[in-house]
Amino acid sequence: MKYEEALKELEQIVSRMENNEVGIDEMTTQLKRAKQLIKLCRDRLTKTDEEIKKML
Repeated sequence: MKYEEALKELEQIVSRMENNEVGIDEMTTQLKRAKQLIKLCRDRLTKTDEEIKKML
């Protein structure tokens, strides 16, 4: 999954939660998915930062 796709999905989850569109039964699943997406984004940013530092 690309960084942009992960970020978009994460934004959708947050938006649905802010608008009370997520039921209590789905909340745990959505929070777990959000946690996975945050980790993916953080890892990609860290890797990109390291690669840029190597090039400079």
